[in-house]
Amino acid sequence: MTDLTVYLTRDDIVRGLRSDVLTGLTATPKTLPPKWFYDARGSELFEAITRLAEYYPTRAEREVLADRADEIAALTGAHTLVELGSGSSEKTHLLLDALRRGRTLREIVALDVSDAALESSVALLREEYAPAVVHGVVGDFTQHLALLPGGAPRMVVFLGGTIGNLVPAERAKFLSALRDNLQTGEWLLLGTDLVKDPRTLVEAYDDASGVTAEFNRNVLHVLNRELDADFDVPAFEHVGHWDETEEWIEMRLRATRAMDVHLRGVDLTVSFAAGEEMRTEVSSKFRPVRVANELAEAGFTLSKWWTDRAGRFGVSLSQATT
Repeated sequence: MTDLTVYLTRDDIVRGLRSDVLTGLTATPKTLPPKWFYDARGSELFEAITRLAEYYPTRAEREVLADRADEIAALTGAHTLVELGSGSSEKTHLLLDALRRGRTLREIVALDVSDAALESSVALLREEYAPAVVHGVVGDFTQHLALLPGGAPRMVVFLGGTIGNLVPAERAKFLSALRDNLQTGEWLLLGTDLVKDPRTLVEAYDDASGVTAEFNRNVLHVLNRELDADFDVPAFEHVGHWDETEEWIEMRLRATRAMDVHLRGVDLTVSFAAGEEMRTEVSSKFRPVRVANELAEAGFTLSKWWTDRAGRFGVSLSQATT
């Protein structure tokens, strides 16, 4: 087994799931956090989503990093790359390769909630980037930022538009906590999907082949397995909705009939009306000024802003300053 530092145990995860379910399924409207999509099957489905023709964010972000990785490495001179999420993605390797070419790379920190995912990725990173020291940390980026290892100067990498899964108050809290745990002069590389025409956005979250629908419904399989629930999974339809006021995509599950669902693991019975929708994900889309303002409010100064050539996805490099 690869050595990992574990701050989030299986028991912690189960307690978190129970708490989120009790809070979200007794609310009006009903909600579930998107992090519960990602069991092994959910992760496989998301990887399939990133290869879909409709799902542009992964390709667009990779384009930016392929074009700008050497510039990012030169600007930051980072000794440590900290990735919030899996440390094995192709996009991260573009950055690591650039830091190695610049002869500054000394440490890699990979944070993820999944110990299984980290074990494989950390082993590969140690093999490929020796003699750099590689730390695998099992943890949650909303809880364990203060515990991350690595010597300064660090560059924290938060890619994929994942920050859009946090509503504005959550984003402000996360960015402030991140700033509090960085030294002045350290760096944040942030990927943010941009506001664009609604059709493109909706199609990215409601593909014609139905992969995103299967991914969305997978959260119900997770609840059935982990909480001894009896969701009739095929009785829920996938919905992708663009909220023009909030400028975010909502993924929802719509009950096709009235039903009672029993979640024996939390001693809860939940009633769904025919047509009732449960929100399972928010994916905020950004304008450049909003990114700069939110970073500034948390104590970061925007240094560089790039987009892919089609202007679909933004990558910002900011520095902890105040």
